[in-house]
Amino acid sequence: MENERRLNVLNSSLMTEFAERVEALAGDESLRAVVLTGAGTKAFIGGADINEMARLTPASGRAFITLVHRCCDALRNLPVPVIARIGGYTFGAGLEIAAACDLRIASDSASFGMPEVKRGIPSVVEAALLPALIGWGRTRQLLLLGETITSSEAVQWGLVERVVPGPHGALDAAVEGWIASLLQAGPRAIRLQKKLIRSWEDLPLSAAVRAGVDAFEAAWETDEPRRLMEEFLNRRASKDSGGS
Repeated sequence: MENERRLNVLNSSLMTEFAERVEALAGDESLRAVVLTGAGTKAFIGGADINEMARLTPASGRAFITLVHRCCDALRNLPVPVIARIGGYTFGAGLEIAAACDLRIASDSASFGMPEVKRGIPSVVEAALLPALIGWGRTRQLLLLGETITSSEAVQWGLVERVVPGPHGALDAAVEGWIASLLQAGPRAIRLQKKLIRSWEDLPLSAAVRAGVDAFEAAWETDEPRRLMEEFLNRRASKDSGGS
């Protein structure tokens, strides 16, 4: 997100451009992962544009919040993992964007909150992802009280997967470490895994298990499993023979 002067807040124009760019990425078969971050060091995304929201009507409000959802949904529908690189303020719609990513890594200076009720509106759309991440009680704490939490609290709650101390260069290095791990995996396997995880979110247990069987079968439609397993076995054989 690039609106550094205004803490990368989301207005309709920026959200439309963002959604279109992310949706276009979905067709790139060479894509392995996406890293999402905000411009500058002060904010990941400081929320939605209050100047624009203050002028909304019921009809334009529906269009505005549907656009927030479109941005989140575009990230969730990407066939590859999306890493949220979070530095600074992550509020409201910005936290919903972060929740829509697959993995979240934050600087120790990041802060998180859903202050919408203090502005006269509820937290909606992808705020619905929060209970699965942090539980219903903590979701209520964020949404009903409009509290701000630190990165230390966020990682304890499960809102982010990792917090990195120190300058933002350390955050970049940690992100690169995650990217390196993703690149060691089979590209098709990663895409199948993300698709399966997404389906698990909406399916009852028995159907989720059946979806896993289907995904396992689909993995063998290319030579990726055989090739990567043979490489693993060859490395192990080489190691064993070198140690004898």
